[in-house]
Amino acid sequence: MTHSTYRSSSPDRWTMPRGASDTSLRRQIHGRIQPLDPPSFLERLFGMR
Repeated sequence: MTHSTYRSSSPDRWTMPRGASDTSLRRQIHGRIQPLDPPSFLERLFGMR
């Protein structure tokens, strides 16, 4: 019986997490933070929130 192990060339994401990015860079890439629930028609019309 042979003993085989799996080895990947790239590091595991759990052992090598990505560092925190600058907030201005995150905003350029992903845009503004969006609310979980979309604003209603009246909220959009009157600019509430």
